[in-house]
Order: sequence, then C-alpha cells, then structure tokens
Amino acid sequence: YFSRDMAEFWRRWHISLSTWFRDYLYIPLGGSRGSKWMQLRNVFIIFMVSGLWHGANWTFIFWGFLHALFFIPILLLDKNRKNLDQVAQGKILPSLKEFFQIAITFILACIAWVFFRASNIAEAFQYFKNIITDTSFKIEYLNIERYSIEMLLILFIFIMYEWFHREEEHPFTGKWKWFKIASVILMLLTLGVYSNHQDFIYFQF
Repeated sequence: YFSRDMAEFWRRWHISLSTWFRDYLYIPLGGSRGSKWMQLRNVFIIFMVSGLWHGANWTFIFWGFLHALFFIPILLLDKNRKNLDQVAQGKILPSLKEFFQIAITFILACIAWVFFRASNIAEAFQYFKNIITDTSFKIEYLNIERYSIEMLLILFIFIMYEWFHREEEHPFTGKWKWFKIASVILMLLTLGVYSNHQDFIYFQF
C-alpha cells in the first residue's frame, strides 16, 4: 500500500499469483510486445481472469475490470515500469508528490475492494451511494469512534514498522523482527476480543 501507482501495486501484491499469471498467461498472449491495442487487450484479459480466479461472481470480474481501467493510463503513458525502486529510498519521509501518489493508489485499490467484498454489484454501488448521501451510514461506518483505541494503535504500529522497513526483502527480517512478531501476537489477541465472528474473506478461496 506504499505503491505510487497501480503497476507498482501489482508488482508487490500477491507476488506468487501475479507472477504465475504473468508467466503463463500474459507473456504467452504477447505481453507488452505488439501494438498498444494488443497490449490493452492483454491487460484486460489478465485482470479479468484474475478476477474470475477468485470466484464465479460478477463482483470479482468487475474488480478485475476496475484494476484494468486503473492500469490503462499507466500503460498508455509508458510509465508501467517507472517506479521500480522503493518509495522515498534513503529518506525518512516521502516527497509531497510521492505522498499524493500513494494516497491516490490506496483510494483506487479501496474502491476496487468494495466490489471484491460485496455480495453483488448492486450492493457495491449502494455502498458508495450510502457514503455520499446517507448521513446515518457515515456516522455508523466511517466514524472513528466505531473502532477501538487498541486496534487503531496496532494499525499505527504496523504502518510505522512497515514504512521504516520497506527496503528489506522480507517483513520479519531486520533488527526489529521481534518487535513485529510481538505486534502480530498483540493484533491477534485484540482481534479475538473485538471480532464480530465474520470469516476472513480469503478463507473461501
């Protein structure tokens, strides 16, 4: 989620699955070779199939379609291989430009996640409608008081840890690895106390 565009996001997200799709579907289709129309076709195919892989539901397919749309401007501008280094490499804080790039990428990913999580397409659009128009919905689901102090603290700890260790190859390496392990244990204990007994969505895959 520190990615500066959707191309960088997908180089980092679910690396094993995205690598498999690249090697056994995208490259055999022609990859980035050929005309722009061929490249666009390949991008749509890879993302739509990725959505279908998650389940035979229109929500997953639409999720893949959205990511294809988010990816297209980067491809057309030939910027899909731009951000290959770590964000703010060698710096403590990102530049203002990088900050807004991260924020926009995060928002786009979250928009797509709504369709991924919804039971159907109509429910997803209703969710967005409620965010914009339903005051009671915003008070209930977007109010900071809805979330426990412990959970917010854990999220802050994880974000800070990930940021300052973003240049490491593996998340549990480095001199602060025991700190992160302790944070994971604390998070699991907190989830056990505050869980509403909803199954983690990836359990179905």
